[in-house]
Amino acid sequence: MKVMDLRSDTVTTPTKDMYQEMQVAPLGDDVYGDDPSVNKLEALAAQNLNKEKALFVPTGTMGNLIAVMAHTRPGDEIILERNSHIFLYEAAGASRIAGVQPLAIKGIDGVMDPKEVEESIREENIHFPTTGLICVENTHNMAGGMVQPMENLQELRAIADQYKLPMHLDGARVFNAAVALDCDIKEIAAHFDSIMFCLSKGLSAPVGSMLVGEEGFIERARKLRKMLGGGMRQAGILASCGILSIEQMTVQLSVDHQNAQILSKGLNKISGFSVNLDKMHTNIINVSIKDRNISSEKLVMEMKAKGILANARGKDYIRLVTHKDVTLEDIHYALKIMESI
Repeated sequence: MKVMDLRSDTVTTPTKDMYQEMQVAPLGDDVYGDDPSVNKLEALAAQNLNKEKALFVPTGTMGNLIAVMAHTRPGDEIILERNSHIFLYEAAGASRIAGVQPLAIKGIDGVMDPKEVEESIREENIHFPTTGLICVENTHNMAGGMVQPMENLQELRAIADQYKLPMHLDGARVFNAAVALDCDIKEIAAHFDSIMFCLSKGLSAPVGSMLVGEEGFIERARKLRKMLGGGMRQAGILASCGILSIEQMTVQLSVDHQNAQILSKGLNKISGFSVNLDKMHTNIINVSIKDRNISSEKLVMEMKAKGILANARGKDYIRLVTHKDVTLEDIHYALKIMESI
């Protein structure tokens, strides 16, 4: 039976070129700073986002945690959106390890109101924590891969500058955001002091994320990476894939977005499935099944039995994600299967 994995773009496998590069990549000890493949990747990431330096980290969760630790002091407070990945899905690392208190603002489709952000910044008071950081997620995972409007980022940046606060971007899929906005990724990165982006999602590398920012920030981040156990040795085997992720795989994302649109429009023609196309910005599809007499968990099990892997999101939604390992032919096949369920 053919199995199609639409659970996430984290399931992407390396390309043939990546497998080949892993075999021939020049290597060294990255903790000493002498792995040429890692150094090349870090320079490439910094250049692409127009930042001074970059750091290769094992995961996006570690990259976000390092950023929070590098920007703040224990006892500070960070402002973020209530359904953001840092707040929901990173095991409270910001609180337990970084020692900061999150102040979670309820956004609309993951977008925080700048006025509410400004009102949430603490005044100096012996009883209050100090506001130390503003965090933004782009694209916003729980909002279905929706993109933060550039006007909103500009307003948040102005507030951060006024109050002399750093801004960090959880940009796990920020290249998807740039594709959706049809802009250079540097235009998004310009609003932030630090950015984390993942190589191991739609960009198809097997492991790894990048953290970019100014030189002093990355120096602090490198020491924090070591503290957290993220110092790697011959990491060039992995970094060689990340280089190809940036050089070759960013162009794939527009195809992923197109396939998501085709899949969504097809689902809207099937009774009991509904996708809000106005909230379909990238490659993540939140599918409402409110009109079907079945729970999302049971539907996901039925889909799995017929060769389609998906995720349940609450009782009335399932999530599908397109990526480079899902072809247009696969999309049409999936729609036929969905019609039969």
